[in-house]
Amino acid sequence: MSTTAPACAAISWELAESPAATASTARTWLLLEQPGPWGAKAFTSSHLDPAVGRALEQATKGTGIRAALIRRPGRHADSHDTARPRRVFLAHTVPGAGWLRTATVDDPAHLLDLDFSRIGDGHHDGFGTDHTGDPLALVCTNGRRDRCCALLGRPLAAELAEAGHGDVWETTHLGGHRFAPTMLVLPHGYAYARQDTASAKSILLAAADGRVITHDCRGRSAWPPAGQAAELAVRALTAEDHADALTVLSDDAVLQGAGTVLSEGLAVQGARTVRVAHQDGRRWTVTVAPQSPGAAPARPQSCGATPVEPSTPHVLSVTEDGVDGGGPQGR
Repeated sequence: MSTTAPACAAISWELAESPAATASTARTWLLLEQPGPWGAKAFTSSHLDPAVGRALEQATKGTGIRAALIRRPGRHADSHDTARPRRVFLAHTVPGAGWLRTATVDDPAHLLDLDFSRIGDGHHDGFGTDHTGDPLALVCTNGRRDRCCALLGRPLAAELAEAGHGDVWETTHLGGHRFAPTMLVLPHGYAYARQDTASAKSILLAAADGRVITHDCRGRSAWPPAGQAAELAVRALTAEDHADALTVLSDDAVLQGAGTVLSEGLAVQGARTVRVAHQDGRRWTVTVAPQSPGAAPARPQSCGATPVEPSTPHVLSVTEDGVDGGGPQGR
């Protein structure tokens, strides 16, 4: 009998774990092409100069930018050719202020000249040119981080690329290994769980039309987990599928709403309220709370990890607040 631990994705699937509100948080994504093999910590364990990789990780820390390496699907020769030009993408994912830019660089070290604080705040400062082609489909395939990503992600990326669905890249890390194969779609920044070729094709066709499909959606990376949960709840209530129609209002006094609320007569600790705005002026207040201890069975976050109870926020209530007359974004 095999003593190999069950794959984390299989356990999550068997438990019917919801992927909602599990997307990695990033207002802006920095994606650097790096062919060849990747290690678990890809920026310092690939054929990218580790000093440059380490500097990029440090320079983007705390800026709202998430950096990842990308490569085209297929076989990856263990080549040390560092002189070839690399594609770079920058994507800002906040609704109404988003953009997707691309450039080619001969030396990744030149990226360190960028003002990452401004880029994280949504200013591309003329970097590259607008990416006007198909939406980017980024599939996590880094088996050095988790075997599920390689075993499930690499076939998906290859099938999407072969079928001509979107501008397809493999990437080093999207978080949520247990939801493999995972996919991030840019420019809007929605992440998805447990994809196959048919579902991913539908998602990419919708994204090209400025729409979002919420089935198996992990959330929009522009928002923290509570905001992801709230936005998806409003979409479920209203059937709104325009990608940029909803904004999570960044009112810290609201988002930090503390304490205990009552849900069906039961006290819920740590609940908070999140306000969601529609571009037509409608507003909702969404009450979100962490999972209660013992509410769901423990499961590994990645293959070989110690099982833990999920901490993903869930929605207690959604209340429509009426229409704000303050303009399209209510600001």
